[in-house]
Amino acid sequence: MLTEETLKGAYSEGEALALCEEVRKSSDFHTFCKTFMHSSDYQVTRNMLWALTKTTEEEHSQLQPLLHPLIELAMATENSSVRRLALSNIERMKIEEDDLRSDFLDFCLDHMHDVNELPGIQSVAMKLSYRMCLFYPELMEEMMRILDSMEMEFYKPAVKSVRNRILNGKLLRKKSKNRK
Repeated sequence: MLTEETLKGAYSEGEALALCEEVRKSSDFHTFCKTFMHSSDYQVTRNMLWALTKTTEEEHSQLQPLLHPLIELAMATENSSVRRLALSNIERMKIEEDDLRSDFLDFCLDHMHDVNELPGIQSVAMKLSYRMCLFYPELMEEMMRILDSMEMEFYKPAVKSVRNRILNGKLLRKKSKNRK
């Protein structure tokens, strides 16, 4: 049984995988996320989110009802690790036109080109912005203008790569080895 106490501390990749395996035994990733996503200890939330990045697509689909609470968490947290991991989990979820939120789109657009933001957050915010803008050509035009105006000498290779893949029409959602 996982508790807040067991989720405290700095966890390694192996420990995140072990957490995922522990939750896998109960097959209830939804409850796991819901239980720990609003912990007052950012490391508890961080470790929960990190474990969720280790799930298969089928397991991760259990989180779909938590799309909007995860969006709220990503936008509200002051902790960059929690923000990055929340956005990474959101990026793996389905986002339909009915799920679009202008506040979240604005958040992603702002963070994707903020030179003071971490590259991991910039990259995933850019991918999410792209996915949301696909529903509306006028928003896609605005996003492309933002991407074109970015002064690339201020960005890390990960951000440059995502930007170039979007501009070249080559951004595809890759399946990672832990997704089945």
